[in-house]
Amino acid sequence: MSLIDTIAQAFPGEKKDLALTITGAGALPSCFAVSDLAVAAVGVAASKLARLATPEDEPPPDVAVDRRLASLWFDMTLRPTGWQMPSPWDPVAGDYRTADGWIRLHTNAPHHRRAALSVLGPASDRKALEPLVAAWKAEELETAIVAAGGCAAQMHSLQGWAAHPQGLAVAREPLIDWKDHGAGEAAKRSQTQGRPLEGIRVLDLTRVLAGPVAGRFLAAYGADVLRIDPPDWDEPGVVPEVTLGKRCAGLDLKSAEDRLRFENLLAKADVFLHGYRPGALDNLGYPQEARRHINPRLIDVCLNAYGWSGPWSGRRGFDSLVQMSSGIADHGMKANDADKPVPLPVQALDHATGYLLAAAVLHALHDRDVSGRVASARLSLARMAHLLSTTKLAAPAGSMAPETPDDLDPTIEKTDWGPARRVRFPLKIGGIDHAWDTPAGQLRAAEPAWRDRS
Repeated sequence: MSLIDTIAQAFPGEKKDLALTITGAGALPSCFAVSDLAVAAVGVAASKLARLATPEDEPPPDVAVDRRLASLWFDMTLRPTGWQMPSPWDPVAGDYRTADGWIRLHTNAPHHRRAALSVLGPASDRKALEPLVAAWKAEELETAIVAAGGCAAQMHSLQGWAAHPQGLAVAREPLIDWKDHGAGEAAKRSQTQGRPLEGIRVLDLTRVLAGPVAGRFLAAYGADVLRIDPPDWDEPGVVPEVTLGKRCAGLDLKSAEDRLRFENLLAKADVFLHGYRPGALDNLGYPQEARRHINPRLIDVCLNAYGWSGPWSGRRGFDSLVQMSSGIADHGMKANDADKPVPLPVQALDHATGYLLAAAVLHALHDRDVSGRVASARLSLARMAHLLSTTKLAAPAGSMAPETPDDLDPTIEKTDWGPARRVRFPLKIGGIDHAWDTPAGQLRAAEPAWRDRS
């Protein structure tokens, strides 16, 4: 079964294989089918949009996915003019040899860096840190850093992860974990021609990278995406990439005043998109039953790193860490006959999960429009890694021609950091245009309020 059909079958009521027109050529070089995954994830999201935008008694419009452009949209799409984006990586983040293998440290957030160094000792760069890491066994160091509140991942093989308690738990989970909250009164929305998500309010509490990718896709078709960040959060290496089309505000959910504002936003939202670990929202006083009490018609779609069951379900994680844990980086090393971990050419777990988050939102919106039924959905990077691991090759394959000016959209995006262009969007959906209302902008620059729907 193709990746497109496998992903399509993760949606309730999907009765037939998706028919997508695939154009373009090339494949990201990898020992996994990364470009196939890009086409499948982007294409499924587009098909859900096409279905939502079409009356029930009419066939949805044709969907065409450009394979080359979809692959490029699984990476950074912004091309600054006269300025540079900062590196997305902290100077000490990366892969390190241990006494018995490899480990990856994720230190982009200051508190995650402090946690790692509290275990290893002070170091200002990789050269100073390497001998400190080399003195540890990988599993022991991973355990110590995670216990200190940091983020690290020992490198496992595909076989080792398949036998690991967390790998076993993730393999038993569905690609999308749906929960049906019952049917209410259907209320079909009026839609603006070519802008099927006009008037849909998406409250976005996600960070790097999957959730922001989902919000960016929804914003392209008219959704009012309001991103909320806490006072001390920043991700300068990716904010210009993922805030396209969104308004970005700030709230402190430990403040009584800001909690009230958050609850008012939640009460009027159509979609709540979040990426907190299991229990984190509960600890803030917002378990799912409380959210449903505030807004019974809320479509709640979320993700985490390591899955929703098993001993690591509450563990912090990122795409690069899940690649190490799940055996992807180890298989890449062996297939390339390399002497160090070889990750995917892009953060494909993040991007694919992001488009599936968007697809889940669109599927649930369609159900709510037609039947009044309200659903929630949960996804994870680890479950996406499990899917991608089924496409492994014995040796790397694929190639992409170098980028040319023809790959870029001619529109100049006036971001808060300076002018830029984007890679051309990979989708064509009959009668439906993509267009972002606002360029990429700074975090916490907007008011935490919804736009007037009138």
